[in-house]
Amino acid sequence: MKILAVELSSPRGSLAWRDGDVASFVREWPNDRKNSAAFFENLDVIAKKFGSPDIIVVGLGPGSYAGTRIAISAAIGLQISSGAHLIGFPSICAIESAEADYCVIGDARRKSFFFARISGNELREGPELFGEEGLKNKLASLRNDTPVFCSESLSQFSEAMVRYPSAQLLARLAQDRNRNFRLPPLEPMYLREPYVTMANPATRPTIGR
Repeated sequence: MKILAVELSSPRGSLAWRDGDVASFVREWPNDRKNSAAFFENLDVIAKKFGSPDIIVVGLGPGSYAGTRIAISAAIGLQISSGAHLIGFPSICAIESAEADYCVIGDARRKSFFFARISGNELREGPELFGEEGLKNKLASLRNDTPVFCSESLSQFSEAMVRYPSAQLLARLAQDRNRNFRLPPLEPMYLREPYVTMANPATRPTIGR
């Protein structure tokens, strides 16, 4: 089974190609959210070298919304042209760890942070939003041997180690049919409901006769 894995949710982008039990191709690069050239160059190398995949798996975050949208859009295009089976999986469940149980935190903007607990590469808790003090209390309640990861350095939380989701691990996980994969239509993992600004009726433009 030929598997293409795409991961763009963090500052380190990655692509992986797996054929059966063999990881045939792995590429990682600094993920510039304003320039996707490296991603598409590496994707083109894979397409020319290996052809069409049977399965495409995409990391869904949480993390960079723009990066995840680009990954999903590219995967949809490839799925349409190849007929591959398209699935999504939380990026934070694809972080390489020596421990089966670990936690992930991240900056959710608006003075908030997210917390998630992963066990056996499955999401067991969260993502849940906290203020700074609330997250510090949450982390203090963990067992001392529980690793805490983040994809960007957070100076407020000294126990958190920088680790990135891995397309190589995503490809490996995609071989397990018993996992809780997301099916199309795929969307990035939202940490809060999308915010929509409604027009003020008093300032709404009118159409002349």
